[in-house]
Amino acid sequence: MMNYQGILTQIHQELSESRPSGTVAAYIPELAGVSPQKLGVHLTTTSGENFAAGDSEEPFSIQSITKVLMLARALISTGRALWERVRVEPSGDPFNSLVQLEYEGGIPRNPFINAGALVVSDVLLDQLANPKEDYLEFVRRISGHHGIGYQESVAASEWAHAHRNRAMVNLMKAFGNIRHDVEAVLDFYVHACAINMSCRELARAFAVLANGGRALGSSDQVLSLRRTKRVNALMQTCGLYDEAGEFAFRVGLPGKSGVGGGVAAVHPGLYGVAVWSPPLNEKGNSAAGIAALERLTDLTGASIF
Repeated sequence: MMNYQGILTQIHQELSESRPSGTVAAYIPELAGVSPQKLGVHLTTTSGENFAAGDSEEPFSIQSITKVLMLARALISTGRALWERVRVEPSGDPFNSLVQLEYEGGIPRNPFINAGALVVSDVLLDQLANPKEDYLEFVRRISGHHGIGYQESVAASEWAHAHRNRAMVNLMKAFGNIRHDVEAVLDFYVHACAINMSCRELARAFAVLANGGRALGSSDQVLSLRRTKRVNALMQTCGLYDEAGEFAFRVGLPGKSGVGGGVAAVHPGLYGVAVWSPPLNEKGNSAAGIAALERLTDLTGASIF
């Protein structure tokens, strides 16, 4: 059996002694005050075993990692009709590009750039009777932790600085690809990004995607096998924006990053894993988070490739 605990302990020690350089996100003021010294990693196997090192139990703002969970929830009710409103190709442009939307008729390239996640937010407003409460309950269900909640101060901070996202929603509404009120879409989106989770909670949630869409320790089929495959494929090609190719090359796992410093990844059939280290590289992804996952697949000798 793989010695995951020994491997995570080694990775944490290595990165504690020598971390890649990076800068904590400052454009969302509530995130700027997070200590750059935080470093946690947690791995949950598909059989329900847990291994951890560092600050793995401390909640943090998951930010864009939420886009994976939003997509999974939307696919449960919408299925393939979703792909009429958002595509499945890497963007090749910044995650908050307006130019691409203009050129492509208001249809985002994929659900993990901001425009795509805003369309998914619009879809969830149709699907969920009480959108913020129901989405949060879904996240709690797949993570197995019922204390997860929104960090209202982060949501308020994002709302106050949502000018570009508001422009995206308005532009897509002009093209007929947003059906709800612009402010309602934004309110749901900033709250979804402001969910607080620990590495432990994220690793368990992502282990569902490693487990063929089944909740751990039960027969609950959260997401069909086919749709789970689609979500994992999109993480592989689009999960780290314009660093997705580098991440595939170095790490070799489907993954998703967030500007709160988290990176969550999946080894189908084996585990879900989450790393938290707030300093971001020039691409906006956790520098130590990527390094940790690269070491994980190096030391285990296994990736999806």
